[in-house]
Formats: sequence, structure tokens, C-alpha cells
Amino acid sequence: MQGEGDFKMPQEKYVFVYGAGISGCGVAEVLTKNGQKVLLYNDSEKSLPQEFLNLLYSGNGQYICGKNAEDYLRQADLFVVSPGISMRSTLVQKAIAAGIEVIGEVEVAARLYKGKLIAITGTNGKTTTTTLVGEMIKTLPVKTAVGGNIGQALSVEMQGLGKDDWLVAELSSFQLEAVTSLKPDIAAILNVTPDHLDRHGSMEEYAKAKANIFARQTAEDYLILNIDDKIVADFAKTAKATICYISRKKQLEQGVFLADGNFVLAWNGERKTICPIKEMKIFGAHNEENALVAIACAFFAGVAEDKIRAVLTSFEGVEHRLEYVTTLDGVAYYNDSKATNPDSTIKALESFAGHIILLAGGRDKKTDLKDMMALIKTKTDALILMGEAKERFLQAAETAGVQNIHVVDTFDEAVMLAHRLASPPQVVVLSPACSSFDMFENFPHRGRYFKELVRKLEK
Repeated sequence: MQGEGDFKMPQEKYVFVYGAGISGCGVAEVLTKNGQKVLLYNDSEKSLPQEFLNLLYSGNGQYICGKNAEDYLRQADLFVVSPGISMRSTLVQKAIAAGIEVIGEVEVAARLYKGKLIAITGTNGKTTTTTLVGEMIKTLPVKTAVGGNIGQALSVEMQGLGKDDWLVAELSSFQLEAVTSLKPDIAAILNVTPDHLDRHGSMEEYAKAKANIFARQTAEDYLILNIDDKIVADFAKTAKATICYISRKKQLEQGVFLADGNFVLAWNGERKTICPIKEMKIFGAHNEENALVAIACAFFAGVAEDKIRAVLTSFEGVEHRLEYVTTLDGVAYYNDSKATNPDSTIKALESFAGHIILLAGGRDKKTDLKDMMALIKTKTDALILMGEAKERFLQAAETAGVQNIHVVDTFDEAVMLAHRLASPPQVVVLSPACSSFDMFENFPHRGRYFKELVRKLEK
């Protein structure tokens, strides 16, 4: 259970919130309603809703853009950093040097929240798994909410939840690197593969951030680990929680796994078949893994097996994750805009038998491309590259022996070319293996634009 205690701070000081995005504005609103004076700072000019600003000002708060932030640090005794801002950034380091406590938005939620918490992380699959778990938890006779790296800020989503209620949180490495008291009742780590190395600097630091999800758990809490992923499995060496393993590849004496085409739960001497894999509407090995973790989370939260089964067999997936768009002239189009790293794109490619027209590229995270390009060589009929990463991706594709590579200048051109090239039994898949920030606001913006272009072709 969270809720180590409310903030007790002298009212003449500010809570300095750095970043006026969803998380920053969300936590600023929560802190203001909690009686704190908030100084919300953004590096560049940004318009915010007047209703929000009125609330901020009503609590003697301020909204400052682009001015000398150091002048305001002297007025603060707590610094809340938004997840999109690195802990290594100049202003954050100056706050630390000034002796100001620096925490993230999720840490604010952890300190204020009094109810029960399920926290889920991993390089890939977080959103699908969190959404699945959220739907399962909703079957309990209590209030529930889902937030974090999905939807609203966690500190906003927890509002109105009591001590017996459940909050399901998707947490990224960016959010986890700035927590100091987070203690989930149930934590889960799906996988850890190279991603965000441009921010964390190394795989060791990236994994260390992920490990923060269970660092303060005790034996009364549950930690769900994917035993098929070596980095994740190794977390058991330092964890103090009760561990439940999941596996796609082997049957376990205790845990959640696949056996004879079924999802199976074995715990405390009991073995139960949840449902056949083929009854799920979402497909692919990665979604089987997501379902295994969701089953474990829901089971330890007290969800009945028939409710778990009902959600698994009715769930149709999340937007931008191998999302079926439409079929044009016998060719199916899939939006996998959420694939922002090579491992996620590999999972998408593995979900199809072959004959893929793949659209890839965007802002380059400098991740290793060797394994992805080896699979592209065997799975794709054409590779269309775009964005800032296109030249490095092209070089890696040619080195791997990929055939039929096309390099384009714009996103629109990529979609039009895919349409011209594709014929049955091929499928067109947008799975970029890159972030979207070279051309779009975020991956949802990219995914929605892809669907818009495809539906224009349909008309």
C-alpha cells in the first residue's frame, strides 16, 4: 500500500514543477488542490487552459516560461521533474546542487496515494498489459483507475480512490528513475531490451531504472518476472518480494505459463487452466507474454478466474499496437506506431507469416539494428525507410542483405508507395523501430496520421 504521508511543507516555499506537459500540469493541479504553492516552469512558451491557470493562481502559484529558472530555485524546497526531462539536465543538476529534493511526478503520487497499487514496466508491451490488467481489475467490487505512462498523470488518476481501491500504473524507465518511496502491492516486469540508451547512457543504467519498480517491496508484496528474459529473471537475485514467474517457453512448477495451447496458472499446489490461447482476439507471441503477466497481476489482486477469462477472450487490443486499420484490394493495413525500438518491431514481424511491406524509420535512438534487419530479410517483401534514421537503417539493411529497399522523403510518400507496391497476400505494417519526434508530436499522432492516410486511400 502507498501513502507514506501527506506533504508537510512550509507554505512560504514553492514546489517547483519542471515541464508543462501532461504529467507536469497534472501534478501541479494535484499539488495545488493539496494546499501547496506550485511554481510551474517550462523552457519554452506554451499556452495552457485558462481554467487550469486560474486554479494555479488561486493557490498563490505561478506559471513561468523561458526565463532564468535558477532565480526561482531559491524559492523552492521540492523539485518535481516531468518524465520527459532527463535527471542529467542542467536545471535538474542545479536543483540537486542547491540541496533541493528532486523527485518525479510518480513519486508525488506514491507519497499521496493511500490505496492498492499494481505497477507494470518493460521495454515493450506495457500499454497492452496495463490495459488488460485494468479491465480485469474493473471486475472487482471497488473503485479502480489506470494511469501513469498511459492516459492521465498517475497523480491525477489516483484522485478519489480510497484505501481498498486499486490503481493500475504503466511506468516507463523515465518515470521510475525519479522515485524514492514507490512500493507497489504488485509489480511486473515484462522484458528489458535496448531502448532509450540516448537518455540512460547504458543498458546497466536503463535496467537499474526499471529495477526501481520493486526496490522497496517486501515479502508481503508480489513481483511478477518474465523468466524467459535473462535480465528480468536476474532481478530475482535482489528482490525481497514474493516472486511469481511467467513463461511462454517452458512449463513451471509454480507461476503462469503456456501448456497444450492453454494459459495455465499454478500456485500453492493448485493448477488451473484459464483459457485456450486461440480464444484471444489479439495475436502474436508478445501478446501471449502480455496475457501471462496480466493473468498473474489479476490473480494476486483477487480477480476471479472466470472474470480473467472473460477479459482475455474479449479484449481487442490497444490503439497503435498492431492495430488493424482496414483491408484495401485484399491487403490488410496495420498501425504499429507504438513500436519505437527494434525489439518491438521484431515482435510485430514475428506476428505475421511473412509477405510484409514494412514502413520504418523516424528519430534514431542509435539502438543496434542487426537482429531486426536479419528478420526483415526473411519476413518482408519490401522495406520503406523514412525520417532522420533512414540513412543508418539503409546501411544496416544493405549489410544484412535485405532486398527491395525504398528510401523516401516524407511520411505521406511512404504510405502511398506501400499502397502501390502491395498486393495479396501481402500486408502493410507501420512499425517504425524509432521514436516519432522528427515528424510528429508523439507516436499516437504518427499512428492517427497513418490511419487517416490509409482511409483516404480507401475512399
